[in-house]
Amino acid sequence: MSAQHKNQVRIIGGQYRRRILKFPDSLGLRPTPDRVRETLFNWLGQDLTGWHCLDLFAGSGGLGFEAASRHAKQVVMVEMARPVYQALQSSQQTLGAREIQLLNADAQRFLSQNRQAFDLVFLDPPFASTLLADTLALLPPHLSERARVYIECETLPDLSGWEILREGKAGTVRYALLCRAAAGDAENSTESA
Repeated sequence: MSAQHKNQVRIIGGQYRRRILKFPDSLGLRPTPDRVRETLFNWLGQDLTGWHCLDLFAGSGGLGFEAASRHAKQVVMVEMARPVYQALQSSQQTLGAREIQLLNADAQRFLSQNRQAFDLVFLDPPFASTLLADTLALLPPHLSERARVYIECETLPDLSGWEILREGKAGTVRYALLCRAAAGDAENSTESA
């Protein structure tokens, strides 16, 4: 990738299609590749009208802005790194994306105070951490009845209590779309373990 395009990502679908998001260097920040985002939104369907979405480790903003571009009713984007958060603010202003709510906060602290249920959650934390497994364990009270959770990682964590609806791999990145396992499924997976 040339230096000119190093710290930018292009929105691939919806009302903000072809718009460019710029972001600073930050430890652990690696945008979801175009091909993976395209696959994810094919799985979800291209129209998210009425959905309430949460992007807990927003980073470049690629996932959250893609959801907003596809008419999500609300997209809450949480980013702890101040320079990255400021870049997200700039992108939001440039796009005029009023459905996006940006928070400069720690993801797990946000969840400890959140009382809203979300239809779609994006979990793409830095790979060199336990944040994915830790955050998955905290998510169930924050999900609507038919919520979907998208995860991105190098190695899938323990997914007890979750059902993998779709999954894929791109290079060293594994990604999956999850939902809560039905109570009977969770008990059966525990018994067979």
